[in-house]
Amino acid sequence: MGSPFFCSCFWMITAVNLWREIPKGSKSVVVPSFSEFWPEYVRAHGEASTRVMHCVGTLLGWAILVAAIVTRHWWWIGLALVVPYALAWISHFLIEHNRPATLEHPLWSWWADQKMVAMMLVGKMGEEVKRASQTTGG
Repeated sequence: MGSPFFCSCFWMITAVNLWREIPKGSKSVVVPSFSEFWPEYVRAHGEASTRVMHCVGTLLGWAILVAAIVTRHWWWIGLALVVPYALAWISHFLIEHNRPATLEHPLWSWWADQKMVAMMLVGKMGEEVKRASQTTGG
């Protein structure tokens, strides 16, 4: 499949190994709805650089997906999934020093990523971060 595939695999393996090293909180949080998940998600993305890496990754993922369809390079679809997650996970490990919500809430995490990127593109995410940081979350 070529070097981009192996590079992506390398980053995913690195991210998983980093993920294992970050201690998980002592209490497991059950989140019954997306509206309750969203503020937790926003608080986990408090650093602007984390949000930028998520935004870049998400937009690259969509661009790679479109390019895969247009050029009929179907294996690029795998890259369209790996690239955004790799950038997001790296930002959590190296910037936020927390665990991504992907494994505990994969669909809500994906949807929250799309919402966050949309809010960033229209300039409303800063307000959302301030609002979420003022709530206690529990």
